[in-house]
Amino acid sequence: MPAFDTLITNAQVVDGTGNPWYYGDVALTGDRITAITPPGTIPIENVAVVVDATGLVVCPGFIDIQSHSILPLLRDGRCLSKITQGVTTEIMGEGWTPAPCGGQITDPYALSLGAPIDVGEWREQMKGWRRFGDWLEATAAHGVSPNIGSFLGGGTLRAYAKGMAMGAATSDELALMQRVMAEAMEDGALGVAYALIYPPDAYAETAEIVEVCKVVAQYNGVYISHVRSEAARLHEGINEAIEISRQAGCPAEIYHLKASGQENWHKMPEIIAMIDKARANGTDVTADMYPYVASRTGLMALFPIWVSADGAFFENLRNPATRTRIREEMINPAHGLMASPPEAVMPVGFEQPAHQQYVGKRLLEIANARSQHWIDAAMDLLLAEQQRIGTIYFKMSEENLQLQLQQPWIKVSTDAGGYDPAWGKPLGPVHPRSYGTYPRVLGTYVREQRLIPLEDAIRKMTSSVAARLGLRGRGTLCAGYFADVVLFDAATIGDRATFADSHQLSVGVRDVWINGTRVLQDGVHTSATPGQVVRGS
Repeated sequence: MPAFDTLITNAQVVDGTGNPWYYGDVALTGDRITAITPPGTIPIENVAVVVDATGLVVCPGFIDIQSHSILPLLRDGRCLSKITQGVTTEIMGEGWTPAPCGGQITDPYALSLGAPIDVGEWREQMKGWRRFGDWLEATAAHGVSPNIGSFLGGGTLRAYAKGMAMGAATSDELALMQRVMAEAMEDGALGVAYALIYPPDAYAETAEIVEVCKVVAQYNGVYISHVRSEAARLHEGINEAIEISRQAGCPAEIYHLKASGQENWHKMPEIIAMIDKARANGTDVTADMYPYVASRTGLMALFPIWVSADGAFFENLRNPATRTRIREEMINPAHGLMASPPEAVMPVGFEQPAHQQYVGKRLLEIANARSQHWIDAAMDLLLAEQQRIGTIYFKMSEENLQLQLQQPWIKVSTDAGGYDPAWGKPLGPVHPRSYGTYPRVLGTYVREQRLIPLEDAIRKMTSSVAARLGLRGRGTLCAGYFADVVLFDAATIGDRATFADSHQLSVGVRDVWINGTRVLQDGVHTSATPGQVVRGS
């Protein structure tokens, strides 16, 4: 019997800690890393499979702290566009999770923040997921390539107790939220994730979130948040996250740090200073980011949050008096959630055949073609589509992106789901981060621009994330750790997806093992689904 299942030989070892690389061999047995040795130390006759990694980098699998693969994984467990980037663990939960279903929630799918993906019979099965853990266990049992874990969606938590109603939670509603939060933590939730620009999350007051996070803190979890403003009130949004962390005694993670809108770009150095000061004063706050100057969310995000109250968004758009009020508020785009001028807005997620002509065009151009004001065009398109319409917002600065990436407390994330071009392309364009985030960092910002060292980039994708989430035995190449391993060519790794042609797989990642099973071999998915549920501490 061979002593080892797999031996990766002659690799440039980057162990995920930030330490300098070195040449070595990595041995895998079962689902674990069993040895890391100098080259040639282990006799190959003791090995079942020898993988020659000459000229390649071996490192821990990347952990995506902000994945939107909930629906894509139910559609296709292979998670192709993530695996080909080197992602081995998907962490979900921003704002929405399909479990628990109950309380005021009758259709969890209706709360989804992601693209409308047909998941077949899963939509009905969601209604039976009464506990948080039911969803993760059912998904893993169905078969997934990456490991999966999640925060409890803050929007799901609030909707469970209060539906889509605005206003402060009553004492009974808050007590229910705290009970459901505790149950989710016992099921392995990593903490709670609020998306504070989207209803119903946006209706939660700071004090309510603090009380929920006190429960999270009891279970050593994390508060993670899309802050309430990334534009005009960016300072207030970051300060709220810091205050919630301080008051609740709970670590805080800021999703996709950015300064949105050219008029706000100058604020980023001040925001970095705010986070540095909070950390110096003992508040555990960190952040993550994706390496693109455009974001993606729904066209609905242009509208004031009250329009979605009580689930009446489309009804409000049909009401002439309400439309007048909406138009009056949105004449000044600072009133909208995204604070976006129409020339920076590119709707792409159209489902109606008549609207395919607008894909790739800016909202102002679409409105002119329809001989409408852009606000009326947006309302009419949403009414016709009866869905949020995935939209690209070109709002960020390349200079800020580079500044952020250099911060020691930043991590890399995708803010995206995993796709296969075969079934993804017919759904329409997506943000290129679904396909290119990690190779873009390693190709553009490490190899080409030399903005950060290779070792630090990989730390920001691996051990830094595992440490933040309390994921034991992952995120580092270390004997005894789970064998989540990536082999890539540092000279060729890069993204290929663009905003104009988003469904293109990245290049340069050659092999990926998850829990010791090879899921990518010579750049081709093996169809293996060894993913496990990862739980908080």
